[in-house]
Amino acid sequence: MSESPEIAVAEDGREIAYAVWGDRSGFPIMLLHGTPGCRLNRWPDVDLYERLGICIVTHDRPGYGRSTRRRGRSVADEVDDVRLLADVLGLDTFGVQGGSGGGPHALACAALLPERVNRAICVVGVAPLGSPGLEREAWIDGQDPANVKEFTWAEAGEDVLTPELEREQAGMMERVAEDPTTVLGDFELSASDRSQLARPEVIRIIREVTPEQSVNGVGGWVDDDLAIIGPWGFDVASITVPVLVRYGRTDVLVPPAHGDWLAANVPGCSVKIDDVAGHLGLDPVQEITENARWLRDGIPPD
Repeated sequence: MSESPEIAVAEDGREIAYAVWGDRSGFPIMLLHGTPGCRLNRWPDVDLYERLGICIVTHDRPGYGRSTRRRGRSVADEVDDVRLLADVLGLDTFGVQGGSGGGPHALACAALLPERVNRAICVVGVAPLGSPGLEREAWIDGQDPANVKEFTWAEAGEDVLTPELEREQAGMMERVAEDPTTVLGDFELSASDRSQLARPEVIRIIREVTPEQSVNGVGGWVDDDLAIIGPWGFDVASITVPVLVRYGRTDVLVPPAHGDWLAANVPGCSVKIDDVAGHLGLDPVQEITENARWLRDGIPPD
């Protein structure tokens, strides 16, 4: 286990910061953080990973945390870094899980790295924008106005998006210093998500992740937003490995229409929908346990 980053170096000289949690001899899972986020996004009681016999590998996507920025990257480019980390760690095969903005990146690994990925999970993941995904109005429908605002900045391009996200990050830092449960500011969250933000384990992770995700600026966040609304570089219809799509009906960050679209378009996927949960789930320990069983053994949640 490690909180200080280990570093892998890509062929183009970029540095990828990563961390390993849990049982290093257990079943390996690449856990891809959301938007924004960093390698410190994990369940803080890593003894749970030990008990489940799993090895969690997290990393800073380019531009986040301690990883070198890769300006202009697509969602599909995540595959390069996941493959690199698997090679460095000697992992022939592994599971992949991504949440929120990490969801499309997990799907990219499922689509483009089928010889290494045995199963994947997309948790509250974003759907593609435009054909063959959701058209603009459907894509933003049900999102909190703060999310729609960020989307419109991304549509305007990097020169508009960057200073806005710098202001957002500064505000987030101020709120977290005073009260981590207010990390999302004025978002009109569901009761479920407000309850999750009050969990001491979640508060701890918010305190750790918020400063680290932007330690070298907001470039990773900028590039995530631009990649998510642009061409992904792969078609979800090409996925051949088993995928679990799970999402909640009260999510106002990634509304359920996104999950509905993925559930209908990821070939042969298993689907877990929670009518009460929002963006942050309901029972993290149960959900981590269910996800581990799916990725390792192919057992879908009830």
